[in-house]
Amino acid sequence: MDRQPGIPDLVATRSDDIALVVFDSAAPPPPPIPPSGDKVRGTFALYSLLCRNLDIGILSSKRVALNSSSEKQSRLGIFFEKSVVARRVLLFIAMLGMCMLIGDGTLTPAISVLSAMDGIRAPFPSVSKSLVEVMSAVVLIVLFLLQKYGTSRVSFIFSPIMGTWTITTPLIGIYSIIRHYPSIFKAISPHYIVSFFLRNGKEGWVLLGGTVLCITGSEALFADLGHFNRKSIQLAFLFTIYPSLVLTYAGQTAYLIKNPNDHDDGFYKFIPKTIYWPMFIVATLAAIVASQSLISATFSIIKQSVTLDYFPRVKVVHTSSKKEGEVYCPEINYILMILCVAVILIFGDGKDIGNAFGVVVSLVMLITTILLTLVMIMIWRTPPVLVALYFIVYFVMEGVYVSAVSTKIPQGGWIPFAISFIFAFIMFGWFNGRHIKIQYELSHKVDRDRLRMLLSDPIIQRVLGVCFFYTNVQDGLTPILGHYIKNMKSLHKVTIFTTFRYLLVPRVAPQERIVVSKLGLKGVYRCVVQYGYADSLDLEGDDFVSQVIDRLRAHIRNGSTMQCRLLSSLKKRCLIWKRQSSLARSALPAMRMPLSQCVEVGMLYEV
Repeated sequence: MDRQPGIPDLVATRSDDIALVVFDSAAPPPPPIPPSGDKVRGTFALYSLLCRNLDIGILSSKRVALNSSSEKQSRLGIFFEKSVVARRVLLFIAMLGMCMLIGDGTLTPAISVLSAMDGIRAPFPSVSKSLVEVMSAVVLIVLFLLQKYGTSRVSFIFSPIMGTWTITTPLIGIYSIIRHYPSIFKAISPHYIVSFFLRNGKEGWVLLGGTVLCITGSEALFADLGHFNRKSIQLAFLFTIYPSLVLTYAGQTAYLIKNPNDHDDGFYKFIPKTIYWPMFIVATLAAIVASQSLISATFSIIKQSVTLDYFPRVKVVHTSSKKEGEVYCPEINYILMILCVAVILIFGDGKDIGNAFGVVVSLVMLITTILLTLVMIMIWRTPPVLVALYFIVYFVMEGVYVSAVSTKIPQGGWIPFAISFIFAFIMFGWFNGRHIKIQYELSHKVDRDRLRMLLSDPIIQRVLGVCFFYTNVQDGLTPILGHYIKNMKSLHKVTIFTTFRYLLVPRVAPQERIVVSKLGLKGVYRCVVQYGYADSLDLEGDDFVSQVIDRLRAHIRNGSTMQCRLLSSLKKRCLIWKRQSSLARSALPAMRMPLSQCVEVGMLYEV
């Protein structure tokens, strides 16, 4: 708005903020996903839920020990299964949502820390904006360098910081309301926002983009479901966060009504001078906590994407032995650090970053609404009236805000699109390459008859030992097996073809983790190790081997006593896995087996 805002405009804008926060609080996290009740949600989980109930993904969605459901599918579900274009569009939407959240992990630290550090300029006007940007960049660099130590060591101070922030800001708001404009609560009436649109027309619609920032962070609210239940989050939001936001916004507006020239820095200006520095410290610490939450959420999304082969294999480190969801990705961490620092130093103007932030928040919410609507129709079979009511209300509301923030794309809104499309390009390229490779392996797999023919050759020796042959072909055996036998002229007497099967579920029950079966040949077995995308993949070599051997003993105990004795007597073991590419990490999870017991085998695929 070029002109100075008057009292009606300020009251109307605050009325819109209150309405938007109410709208946000009325949009609860997705209902529990039956029947598992796993606490993993968000855009990625919604897409995974669709994939494991419909045949629209490249990964198997069924557990080995479970039977597939015979429930009749909806017409829309049948359409997605038959239409390649529809499946690709759905995949693109889901990937865009995931990439937008990764972009959120870049913008949140940048705008949060920069806005908090900018408060140092009020008491010291001589401090240049460039110096504030450098100081913000230093704070972020330190924050990213500390990620490798995990958040468990410092997470105990997060709650006191956010509790202090949640209590102090509304108290200052109440003080500002009493001192400057006690009638500000008339903004609760929707009359003011309606008259605002009637009075300002198109300009009022454009200004909607600025109000989106009052609910930033709610797009990542799903991450809290990994630590708390839905009811506790709703109660905390309605009885602590919501009143705090309303009182804080109302207090700022009351101050701006009396001091309209300060509208460019409404937060720090409305803080009384006697408590300015304590609030500056609290605001900076709260900004760091907010940044940490989005960084951790980004690591979690990357880990889930890598597990399901939608993202190139980056290193994933579990920084806590008690919390399996606490992970750290070194490469992603340094990429985010570079992007955050670049955003601050290149686009130091808080308005540009704010515009980009608004685009991310609104688009993530819109994508979540679309995916949740599809889940309601195809999976939960929600009554059509309720689906229509949900979709029309939320899609229209979020669509209006998306259309408003889209006008900000030239003024910085293009930043998240650039980041998101780079990551989406990487994910799509990896996805297509993996899809082609899987199709080749399935069409050239080694079946039991072929394996029996290879082993019947008198030249092939069955040597002593236990061999774990890693393969990612789940129905049959990898083509590399034939290549290996022809060149090595041998195979161990006990060979266990091990497949890590990543399911489109958050977690797999311990009793379903390792499934052992016989392949019909003497001493040849299949072992399927099943994992969900939220499970830990770090395995101790000896522990993993002992678990598989125990399952194998139980499997053959009632069969061949001689084979069981042979298994007990064999001490030597070997791990063989196939090489994927010189440019990619091995698909084999971190089993921590001695390198002297590992052999890597590779061959060229003609695709």
